[in-house]
Amino acid sequence: MKLSKVVGIALILALPGVACIEALDNSIKPLKRATLTDDWRDEVVYQLLVDRFANGDVNNDYQVVSGALARYQGGDWRGIINHFDYLTALGVTTIWISPVVRNVETDADVDAYHGYWSQDLTQTNPHFGDLATLRLLVKRAHESGIKVLLDVVANHMGQVFFYDMNMNGKPDEYIAGTGTISPVTRTTEWDPDFDPRGIQAQTSLGVAGRAPIIFINDPLINRIPPRPAIFASAAAYHAFGRVLSYDDPKQVLLADFPGGLKDLATELPQVRTALIDAYVQWVKLVDFDGFRLDTVKHVEHDFWRVFSKGVRDRLAAEGKTNFMLVGEAFDGDDALLGSYTRPGELDSVFYFSQHFQVFRDVFEYANDPTKRRGTDQIASLWSTKKGNYGTAPQPGGIGLPPYKALMNIIENHDRPRFLFESNGNLAALRNALTLLMTEEGIPCIYYGSEQEFSGGNDPANREVLWKTAFSTEGGTFRHIARLAKIRQQYIALRRGDTTVRWSSAHVGTESDAGIFAFERGGGDVGNQKVLVVMNVSESQQSATERPGLGLTTAFAPGTILVDVLSETPRQVTVDRGGELHMQLPPQSAAILVPQNQVM
Repeated sequence: MKLSKVVGIALILALPGVACIEALDNSIKPLKRATLTDDWRDEVVYQLLVDRFANGDVNNDYQVVSGALARYQGGDWRGIINHFDYLTALGVTTIWISPVVRNVETDADVDAYHGYWSQDLTQTNPHFGDLATLRLLVKRAHESGIKVLLDVVANHMGQVFFYDMNMNGKPDEYIAGTGTISPVTRTTEWDPDFDPRGIQAQTSLGVAGRAPIIFINDPLINRIPPRPAIFASAAAYHAFGRVLSYDDPKQVLLADFPGGLKDLATELPQVRTALIDAYVQWVKLVDFDGFRLDTVKHVEHDFWRVFSKGVRDRLAAEGKTNFMLVGEAFDGDDALLGSYTRPGELDSVFYFSQHFQVFRDVFEYANDPTKRRGTDQIASLWSTKKGNYGTAPQPGGIGLPPYKALMNIIENHDRPRFLFESNGNLAALRNALTLLMTEEGIPCIYYGSEQEFSGGNDPANREVLWKTAFSTEGGTFRHIARLAKIRQQYIALRRGDTTVRWSSAHVGTESDAGIFAFERGGGDVGNQKVLVVMNVSESQQSATERPGLGLTTAFAPGTILVDVLSETPRQVTVDRGGELHMQLPPQSAAILVPQNQVM
């Protein structure tokens, strides 16, 4: 082994971040935990990958390969602490940070910089900092008026063991077949294909039953048995091998993730208890304000009922209420997404159906005549909310029915950037951001959107932010900041109910092609109303009318509406018949407020 590698490994083992939280909990002063969020609909969430946001401490820059986006780049918690001014200038009120726990270091020269390869749930990731720095991060965030969501993985651990299929005690790969009379096949004991019987051992005489599971214990490469101790037991895993088909419900729930991420047996009470204990402990130590829950569709519903109640009850006893539980079910099936907001489960989910049907089909594809869809697709999707999502607040949850608290996203770390998919269409991105910041629910901005990042699939969509020097002068940064300010000024844009006033199936040269209009108001905000009118057409100025029909609003005839989004004065008057007639340039929007309510 090279000396440089030995030194790097020694540094990992020596860093303060590797101290376990059970020991630290007995040696540090407990935090006074507080509930800081009144209504989660008031929040503007910003997803950041810790390793890519800001490098504030060069002392933890070991095994960094600058410019290689599949490797560590050096971002850390100290970097976030140093740039709260950037976040507040953008209008951010909540940050969602990467998992904080220690990970499997690297696999096949790809690093766990993202945090999803858990190895030890009781230790911090030393690449990001130690527990004291993590606590300081959340403290400084709260002092800046910013809440913190912690990314949590319950479905799987990292590649912490191999299947000893030939029972020789070491991980092997096999190549079989001639390529002529038989196909060439490759089997790896780290990541074998799904087997409904469980991964089988093989001898020269045939199948020999379930393959033994062998945990790696080699500190020199940071491969040690996982913690807590239950996760170092074969019984804690399903051991069926890697998923081959996401259309097979059994594989969705029981299979390992490709890359050797080992699927936990989350139906077992002791596994459930260990996960609840570990993540409640992090809140007790650090004072997080909610969890972003990874891969929820790969875990059975009953787990989420038990986990949600366990977390809520234990944190409420510690004085922490209104704790957000928002799940990631990476799927475009709206009914499937909504199923995780059934009574007793999650407060919210990421609105992936909208990501695909609206931000992709209507906005990203706006300049592609073969793919683009009309704005009636937005109205159609929104009309299903009460049918597919929970309509009552979860017991002990955030006090909002899930259908009112969906987490809205344009892009994230698992999808190509909007500007990649739209061939650099900045006008469409800014128009999409206007919808994100004015629609019902909670807006979530993926870091770098404000800097017009345009990377493709993972890891190209996980760019290094500090190379931008944290500029606040760019057009898209200013657009988001302006939207955040408007959203804060008008409560209807945060808590008002939604009434769609205009949508169109037209995507060509029709007079209303690309027009979409909706009102926010009533419900929890009384008489305040705001009207948002958009044109998503790429090619023409479109109008809020078509032959024989105009846009009817809830505003009284003669009401003068002012566009508070426009940087130059613009206003329109509701006519005697209660209709609003206006034209909008391609890829533009107006946020209309009664003149006597303008702030």
